[in-house]
Order: sequence, then structure tokens, then C-alpha cells
Amino acid sequence: METALDELRETIAAGRQAASLVEVITQVGELTLVVPLADIPAVVNYLRTDQNCRFTTLIDITAVDWPAREKRFDLVYHFLSMHLNQRVRVKAQVGEGEIAPSILPEFPSANWYEREVFDMYGILFSGHPDLRRLLTDYGFSGYPLRKDFPTTGYVEVRYSEEQKRVVYEPVKLTQEYRQFDFMSPWEGADYILPGDEKKG
Repeated sequence: METALDELRETIAAGRQAASLVEVITQVGELTLVVPLADIPAVVNYLRTDQNCRFTTLIDITAVDWPAREKRFDLVYHFLSMHLNQRVRVKAQVGEGEIAPSILPEFPSANWYEREVFDMYGILFSGHPDLRRLLTDYGFSGYPLRKDFPTTGYVEVRYSEEQKRVVYEPVKLTQEYRQFDFMSPWEGADYILPGDEKKG
């Protein structure tokens, strides 16, 4: 029995002639379209304007960092069609230094989403009129949601009573950075705490 999600999948694949679809995935009740980076504006335009789709609401734009992969990032878009009461996800792989096309002509609400992705991951968008940091300071170094960004950051911010202003200082840790192995904190102890019994 064909579900509404299967029908939507077939409609999109037929409407785009599958030329600009690398992969179409239906998993846990969600539809994901994997497309080449350059085809994002065309696919987004199709999803928004086609009468069988009408994905007129942009929910979110984000990214996922895969540092070991050649094309390091997945750029991820979420859309909603109130007409169909369906959601769709569009994904494209982006390499380090590659520039993604902006979807501002299709969705003006993408403005701050694209700025956030730039600020957190360092992905640039061509055609964006005001691509500057959104959540971090203008002089901030690095991109906080990349997996190689240190969890402590590079600088700490505090208010200096002597200077009567906010100052930036290198992070100083009171103890050396520890690598946690997610084992019990009592490893190596000569006694067993209640509830910590191990089956051998």
C-alpha cells in the first residue's frame, strides 16, 4: 500500500526527472533529497512552486560536520508544505572552501539562517547581501560547531574593573585537559559501590 510519503517521493523524482537528485531517502517517516550543491536553488524553486508540492515554509537551515570526509559538511534544509501537511529535508555536501548558493531569492527568511551557518561552520553563501557573524563577536576566531573547535574555545570574555570595559583573554585552565573514557569514576578502586557491580 502506497503511503503519502511514497507518493510525494515519486512526484518529486518525476518532477525533477531525477537529474538533480543524487539520492532520495525515506527513513523513519521522513523524506530526504540529496542534491548536488549547485542544484540547490533549482530544487528549492521546484519544491516551492510546483502545484503538487508547495513547500512554501522554510523551517531551518543547518549543517553537519564530518571532518574525516573529503566533502566535510552536509548543508541541510528543512521545508514544510501546509498544503500537503508534509515535511522534506534537502541535503548537499559542501567541501572546505566551497561556496554554497544562497536561496534568498526563493526564501527571504533564509537570511539569518545562512548567516548562522556561516558563523557556526564557516560555510560561505554566494549572493548573500550581508554575510557576517550573527551569534559570535565580529572579531571571533574559528567556527564553534566544527568538531575540531576546542570545547573551551580560544578566549574568555570578562569585565575588567580596572579597565572599566570587557576584555578578552586566552583561556587558562586550572587543570590539564582530561580525556574521559566514559568508564566509572571509581575505576581501579578496591571496593564496589552499591549499584556498580559488574558482571564478569
